[in-house]
Amino acid sequence: MAAYPGQGFPGAGQAPGAPPPGAYPGAYPGAPYGGAPYGQPGPYGGPQPGPYGGAAPGGNAPPGVDPEAFSWFQAVDADHSGYISVKELKQALVNSNWSTFNDETCLLMINMFDKSRSGRMDIYSFSALLRFLQQWRSLFQQYDRDQSGSISFHELQQAFTQMGYTLSPQFSQLLLARYGQRSSSPSIQLDRFIHICTQLQSSTEAFREKDAGRVGSARLSYEDFLTMVVTRMM
Repeated sequence: MAAYPGQGFPGAGQAPGAPPPGAYPGAYPGAPYGGAPYGQPGPYGGPQPGPYGGAAPGGNAPPGVDPEAFSWFQAVDADHSGYISVKELKQALVNSNWSTFNDETCLLMINMFDKSRSGRMDIYSFSALLRFLQQWRSLFQQYDRDQSGSISFHELQQAFTQMGYTLSPQFSQLLLARYGQRSSSPSIQLDRFIHICTQLQSSTEAFREKDAGRVGSARLSYEDFLTMVVTRMM
């Protein structure tokens, strides 16, 4: 049985947020891909008291949670509720041009890691999300061959090819027009790259369920198509 493309994505075939080697977004001084560095002044202030999973306010991280992730969680949790909302997550993550992550990507990530379906994340979900983001950050840097901090059209085409997808230049142009920065040479920032690839992976998995012969084509009814969209796309 032939393997489908995209199975090498972060989290494919494993629980979301499986820990990679290395640090978290923002732990690389001067790097354009993460948020505010840990342990340094940022827009969120210092750690504040709050109900962080039973840990003492400003104290040790809960069991199984990296201390740096716990420290950043406290800083990002602006209302000290013990949870991270979409708004708080959006303010915590930046692209190479210092723009915050877009709302769609933040909501997608909340939905991926929010086990309770409450629309927010606790410390454990946030810690898993940081590991997930670091995996994507590493992949993004790999495909950002000129180290510009964004993915160009040709880099996007090469990325799809290496992921195992056979997609036309016209499709890549469509993605750039939909998700890219508005400029004479459109390119894609980290947040949109994550959004595109996770949606592409989800759509591929949904299509694979209908492609019983693994031939790359399938017959779908209109309702089957709508069901795929509603149940698999976030």
